[in-house]
Amino acid sequence: MSTYIAPMNDIRFALHDVLQVESLFARLGFEDATRDTVDAVLDECARLCETVLAPLNRVGDVQGVRFDKTTGAVTTPDGFKAAYDQFVEGGWTGMSAPTEFGGMNMPHAIGICLEEMIDAANLAWSNFPLLSHGAVNALHHHGEAWQKEVFLKPLIAGTWTGTMCLTEPHCGTDLGMLKTRAEPVGTDVYAITGTKIFITAGEHDLTPNIVHLVLARLPDAPEGSRGISLFVVPKLRVARDGTVGGRNAVRCGAVEHKMGIHGSATCVMNFDGAEGYLVGQPHKGLMAMFTMMNTARLGVGVQGLGLATRAYENALRYARERLQSRALSGPKLPAKPADPILVQPDVRRMLLTCKALTEGGRLLAYHAGSLVDGAAHGADAAARKDADDLLGFLTPIVKGCLTEWGNECTSHALQCYGGHGYIAEHGMEQLARDARITTLYEGTTGIQALDLMGRKVLQLQGAGLRVFLGMIETFCAEHEGTPTLAEFTGPLRAHAAQWQQITGSIAERAAADPEEIGAAAYDYMFFSGYVALAYWWARSVAVADASSHPETFKAGKRETARFYFARILPRTAMHAAAITSGPATLLSVPDEAFDS
Repeated sequence: MSTYIAPMNDIRFALHDVLQVESLFARLGFEDATRDTVDAVLDECARLCETVLAPLNRVGDVQGVRFDKTTGAVTTPDGFKAAYDQFVEGGWTGMSAPTEFGGMNMPHAIGICLEEMIDAANLAWSNFPLLSHGAVNALHHHGEAWQKEVFLKPLIAGTWTGTMCLTEPHCGTDLGMLKTRAEPVGTDVYAITGTKIFITAGEHDLTPNIVHLVLARLPDAPEGSRGISLFVVPKLRVARDGTVGGRNAVRCGAVEHKMGIHGSATCVMNFDGAEGYLVGQPHKGLMAMFTMMNTARLGVGVQGLGLATRAYENALRYARERLQSRALSGPKLPAKPADPILVQPDVRRMLLTCKALTEGGRLLAYHAGSLVDGAAHGADAAARKDADDLLGFLTPIVKGCLTEWGNECTSHALQCYGGHGYIAEHGMEQLARDARITTLYEGTTGIQALDLMGRKVLQLQGAGLRVFLGMIETFCAEHEGTPTLAEFTGPLRAHAAQWQQITGSIAERAAADPEEIGAAAYDYMFFSGYVALAYWWARSVAVADASSHPETFKAGKRETARFYFARILPRTAMHAAAITSGPATLLSVPDEAFDS
């Protein structure tokens, strides 16, 4: 069975050494988020994850959720509810939430760290509180005063949970096709009717009430996505004064039988004239829902990071313990019957790939979390805009790349075990199955790529990209005369220039042929992700060299950075070639030729 030990050394290195969050938080007004406080929170979360959540990971996979067709009730796996109650008692549900509604107002950057540990410990369990965070953000930004008072407090306290109800049987990403109706039935009250599918935590036994945020159409709604409104529809009716009434007309019709995350309830939800309230302006629901969705997209990217980290640490332990064959250069442990497989170059290739992608990805994700704080609390309008632009640019990269790298790393980790990785005993196959969903929900990898290319780069004229390129140039200029960093700053500068050139080239070609956008998007997103990680690895080496960390830690950072620049960063050449090939290679094949 796989285990989980939180990588506290690298988490602290990322936060304190590289991102220097204590001074950042002080500048943003989080005076209570001192290093001592942050470390205490991290240590306590690690303890919870290692001792409470991680042991339930296999339990959830084996048992799954149980569905009662007669009542529509969903029962979570053994131990899930007790773990959730302990989670609530510890105040974890409100860690980053505003204090006026019962939260602790800790920086979002710390929330990202906590999410990584929770996801790594038990991804299926983590999905129950995940959507509550998104619901809190949506209601906090778009809800009326009474809605905030009535719904935010129990959501932040964790006594209620939230969902996001978008997808319908006939439409996934194309929400303009949705059919769920909202009929006015009184002052500020609407009857919601329709079916939503793939609803995470749509029904469960962890809390008595579940707050559904539902996209639906008003009777006078225009066609397409401009006619979508957002409604808050609780499982138990809730009056404007907060009084909780009887069961609302919403019920779970089925739970999906899935490849992974068996302990997470993925529900079909039927709304049959359920009582709901409009959130925000009529026909403006998509904007409000994207507030929730962007929170979830960062969260899902962190899920990929968490699973990759757990898979890596288990594979590393196994590679040190498993004795098989000898090193090609001669025995390393002559007193043993064989050497550990860690001496084999191909095993090292897989492990170093995992180490490079997880430790670099950790900085990418944590930095994005800090930008949430910067966008809300920056010193002036210009600083807040830069943070918001960069956050918008990085969100699809975090979601798209970290989840795909999570799949790559869990696959490499499983491969390190050989045939033992394929059987259930070691838990690696569960991590690989669980990881697969992360590239699908909250917008597939292709959707993230289109969002990055079409909206964040072309529509918004690359505002976020310019900020990131500025970060790279500033770093390279600061270390212009540092000989020990030249092996990194030179290639980094060259890739940044190529990144800028490729972006401009796509924009020029897309002006003449819109198909260029879709044809280039996937490869552009990965080109961007690999250059972003190159920056973080170069910066990691610079920071580690100047730190008081042990020499083994510094060597680990430098040698992993060398591996990354030599063996992973060159993937950009493949993506650049694919971008240059244009749309013809994708679109010239006639539809009927796919059958031949």
